Order: sequence, then structure tokens, then C-alpha cells
Amino acid sequence: MRLLKNLSLISTALSLTFSSAFALDFEDAVFPELATSGRALAMGNAYIAKVDDSSSVFYNPAGLGTVRFPHLHLSNLHLEVNKGWLKTGAGGSITDAAGNITKGFSIDGTRQLLKDNPGHISHSRFNFLPNFTARYISFGYLLSIRQKASLSSETGSQFKYAWRRDHGPYVGINVSLFGGVFKIGSSVTWLMRKESLGESDPDITIELGEADYYKGSAAIINSGVKLTLPVQWLPTFAANMHNATEQDFGNASGKGKPDKILNSMDLGFSVTPQIGKLIRWHWEVNWKDFGSEYEGVSTKRKLTLGSELDIARTFFLRFGYGDGFGSAGLGIKTRKLEFDLTTYAVENSDEDYEGTEDRRFSMTISSGF
Repeated sequence: MRLLKNLSLISTALSLTFSSAFALDFEDAVFPELATSGRALAMGNAYIAKVDDSSSVFYNPAGLGTVRFPHLHLSNLHLEVNKGWLKTGAGGSITDAAGNITKGFSIDGTRQLLKDNPGHISHSRFNFLPNFTARYISFGYLLSIRQKASLSSETGSQFKYAWRRDHGPYVGINVSLFGGVFKIGSSVTWLMRKESLGESDPDITIELGEADYYKGSAAIINSGVKLTLPVQWLPTFAANMHNATEQDFGNASGKGKPDKILNSMDLGFSVTPQIGKLIRWHWEVNWKDFGSEYEGVSTKRKLTLGSELDIARTFFLRFGYGDGFGSAGLGIKTRKLEFDLTTYAVENSDEDYEGTEDRRFSMTISSGF
């Protein structure tokens, strides 16, 4: 009986190891933020020194000290898909595309699309963040749904998927010292996470019940600093720590608690030369996960570079380099409306840098008063 019990435990362990080794995952080492900004993604996700809007809560709470105007935005939406999603969900005839687009936002629908169009990786993300933000404070509600799936064109390949939903209230505060030269900030998100990562036969319908998801909640704290020297070009040094108090998920249910969010640190440096009266040109470099909490991820993937050409604080041209690939975007910003179009890319390999591009496209719109 003891031998049978030991064999059963070994079998279970091997099964879990096999599943985790071959399932997809998200790029948290390079994009550790709970909610991404289209503006930041256009700049290669090099944004912790520049950030001066509601996304400071997730990129660097010290950035709340440079928010220019208070606003209440109830329609803060971010939608992104990748080239693989467009090929499988929006390809073909117009009548087919209408139904396929809906399928592309569910796990089993994506399975059906990839079964008919193997050899692609499908990615989608939706963020909804209604918030009130003013200098020194921001509070709101986070809803983020991410999905990633793939099916190789090789015979006998498994359908692999990763799905994650995060939601919960958040608040961030900032303190500025020495006339704003030094800023320190912190934010806390009561994060409720639900996720599933796995693989299955592409011919079998996927019907996940509540018991098939990893679920849990935790108070995730981000803490950051910014030091801006009051000299020409405003050189700025910044740092941000994710999950600063190393909280693990509690109140677990379903298959158990999700993996702990790692206590990683991002470092940044920027300069912002003034070109005439109306134009500023921001340049920034970040080192994501400086302490290498995410093991096996190449340093090449963690070094990011971004640039933003600011015309009258209303029109923006952005360029960047992140995860080994270029990014770009256009932006418009007024007191009542913010609109961004962005393209960026990530590395497709699980760990090391192999130069396999996953090109993505996003639209962000935020309106209010």
C-alpha cells in the first residue's frame, strides 16, 4: 500500500511538472505591471521615470507628484491584440470574421480558430480602469483580462493556453520633498486573481469549471522613488518595486492559489531636453527586474529604451525598444480626452532571447472631466 501511495505521488508530481513545463505563460519579467499603458508600451515599456498620469499607480507611484491636472475618467479602456489573433480571428470573409472575432476572446473559441489556422500564437488583453487622479493621489478600480494561446502546425501538437483575470480597487499616494526634487510614492491594490494555464487536445472542447482555475486575493503594494535634478535637461533617476511587501495570495479556491507575484525592482534614468517653447523630447532607459527574480530570462529582454516627442503637451510621437524589438505610437491628450495607438512586440520564447517576434497592436481611450 505504501509503495502504491508513493507511486501515485510520483505520478502526480510528474504530471504537474509536465503540464507547467509545456504550458504558455505571460511575460511578467519584462511587463510586470498589473495594468499596462499604451503610452508606455509605445516607449518600449521604459516609463518609470517619465510616468505622470493615472498609470503611475502601477509603473511608479512617485510619478503622481508630476500629475498636471486632476481628472475623473470613467471610460479608461485599453484593448490590444497581436498579429496571430488578427490572422485567425479577423481573416477570411467578412461574414466569417464577424463570428470569429467573438471566438478570439475565449479559450475554446481560440482553440477552434487555431485548429483551422495552426502555426500561430493568439494574444489579447483588455483593461478597464475607471479612476480619479490628481497630484499626489489616485484611486480607482482595476479590471484586466489577458489571454494567450498557441497551436503548432506539427502533427500531434497540443493546444496551449494561458488566461488571467485581475480585478480589485486600488489607491496610490505621493509625497514630494525639496521643492519636488525628490518624490516618493506607494500604491496598494486589493488584487483578486483568477487564472488557468494548461494544454489540451485541439480536437476536444475545453469546458473549464470554477474548480479548474487557480484563484486567490492579496494586497499588492508598489513603492517607488524619483530624483529629478534641477538642471538643464532634467536628468531623472527612478526606481520602482513590485509587491514590495512580498504578499502571497490567500483565500485560495479552485485548484489552489496562483503563483506569488515576485518582489522585482525596475530602475530607470531619463533626460528631457526642451526644444523651443512648445516641444520637449523625452529619452528614457529602464532595466526591468534588476535583481533577476525571474530566473532564466535574458538581460537583453529586460533592457528597454523609450522616447517621446511632446508637442504643446497635446500631440505625441513615441518610439521605443523593449524585449528585443521596436515599438511606436501616436497620442493625443487634452483635459477631457486621452487617445493612444500603439504597436510593440515581445519575445515568443519562454525564457532566453531567441529573436522570435510576437507583434501586437493596441488602442487606449480615456475620457472624463
